[in-house]
Amino acid sequence: MAQLNFGGTLENVVTREEFPLDKAREILKNDTIAIIGYGVQGPGQALNLRDNGFNVIIGQRPDTHSWNKALKDGFVPGKTLFPIEEAAAKGTIVQYLLSDAAQIAVWPQLKPHLTAGKALYFSHGFGITYKERTGIIPPSDIDVILAAPKGSGTSLRRMFLAGKGLNSSYAIFQDATGKARDRVIALGIGIGSGYLFETDFKKEVYSDLTGERGTLMGAIQGIFEAQYNVLRKNGHSPSEAFNETVEELTESLMPLVAENGMDWMYANCSTTAQRGALDWKNKFRDAVAPVFDELYKSVAAGVEAQRSIDTNSQPDYRAKLDEELTTLRESEMWQAGKVVRSLRPKI
Repeated sequence: MAQLNFGGTLENVVTREEFPLDKAREILKNDTIAIIGYGVQGPGQALNLRDNGFNVIIGQRPDTHSWNKALKDGFVPGKTLFPIEEAAAKGTIVQYLLSDAAQIAVWPQLKPHLTAGKALYFSHGFGITYKERTGIIPPSDIDVILAAPKGSGTSLRRMFLAGKGLNSSYAIFQDATGKARDRVIALGIGIGSGYLFETDFKKEVYSDLTGERGTLMGAIQGIFEAQYNVLRKNGHSPSEAFNETVEELTESLMPLVAENGMDWMYANCSTTAQRGALDWKNKFRDAVAPVFDELYKSVAAGVEAQRSIDTNSQPDYRAKLDEELTTLRESEMWQAGKVVRSLRPKI
């Protein structure tokens, strides 16, 4: 484990150099990794592990979209693709990658197959952190571990195929065998992590729920809408408003920030942009800071978790979700975005 300085704070991280793939394979050479769920994170993690030489099987409800996707990805019924309970029984490491709501629903069927010495793996701390609400209380004689890629399963797979890695956090909730740390680091390396940083289940879910509702999705969409609407109200065309609000950010600026940092971006833009950005950043920070404080308190109090549990368990949840997403998709801003994307030069 390396200790690195992050802006004056020392953190423990694990890199591929100190924990190479060959070491990960050796640690898990006798394990069968059963990936339960083939929806959001399942495909990326399963395919990366398989390509890296690990023994991977899939557990998924038969005759579903996700079952058929696993078939297309080369998993074979009766050999590497099984119904959920059968895969859980066969696996020595059970990667529980269903949605949070589905984890709650399937838990009574899964738990009997978590026998002594196995490992239960999560990529989200939700089920364990809010176990009094979810009912997900693991047996005491198994390892309970987490490796959480900081991005979607699609991004994890794309970066793996490009020879890159998506950073992941890791945590140990329960070490029944004395092997939990080796197991979780080996899995983190196996799924294609760039590096792994240490956390715990509670911090992972608190930061994740805050990020999703904040700068990763909720806040950024709100900011997009606010700026786009102001430009449109003041006579700017949809194309101009979208390009100045979204396209320039995502296609030009953010890739450079990802490569070099925001300080580099400030140093390499026009003096007019520099001055304006420096003058206005504090106003935006101070305006949204109370909202983030409110958000974090809501996450820590379990309000966000309970709302997710309550809404996602409703029988008409999917229909209501589709309505909300349709409204978003059909808004003028994202219809303009669809046109703008179609006009990008084809290489």
